[in-house]
Amino acid sequence: MKKIHKTQLALLLTGFILIILTYFYYPNLDKNLLSKNQTIKESLEDTENTTFENVIYKGIYDLDKTFTIQAEEALILNEEADIVYMNGMHVILYLNDGRIVNITSTKGRYNKATYDCFFENNVKATDGETEIFSDNLDLFATENSVKIYNNVSLNDITGSLKADKIDYDFETKYFRVSMFGDKTVKMKVIK
Repeated sequence: MKKIHKTQLALLLTGFILIILTYFYYPNLDKNLLSKNQTIKESLEDTENTTFENVIYKGIYDLDKTFTIQAEEALILNEEADIVYMNGMHVILYLNDGRIVNITSTKGRYNKATYDCFFENNVKATDGETEIFSDNLDLFATENSVKIYNNVSLNDITGSLKADKIDYDFETKYFRVSMFGDKTVKMKVIK
């Protein structure tokens, strides 16, 4: 009979401990975890920016033109969530006429809302036949055009030119070359 009483007492004590743990200890434990998670979430929301490495964006603009944007590093500020600041920026445009345009730069910005890209420092753009080097290049997806400026050098099969600014329209395939101030455009055309 003593064994039965000891077993019953052990079972009763175990049940009582389980009840105390279930109704008093675990709810407090969950509240502590919840408050820690909220603190972590709040601290993430308070940070001013988010950084990424080896970023790739792929998309379509004008319903039929695809593009890829790659960067070694990317930064998004909370107050400018649509703008991505990039280091080691590389954009690939797949045009309707079959041309593939590669544009690279040391730094740049990409607007996720408008698909516009702004390249800075050591800019190189090529479609396989034409190479363009400059300090700045603005690719406007909304206007289907490119503005290339500051120390522009264009090399093509037909010749080369140096200018301060070139505007290029993808649809018409025309360049508009200009210089700042009264300078003349330096161009060499080979036939």
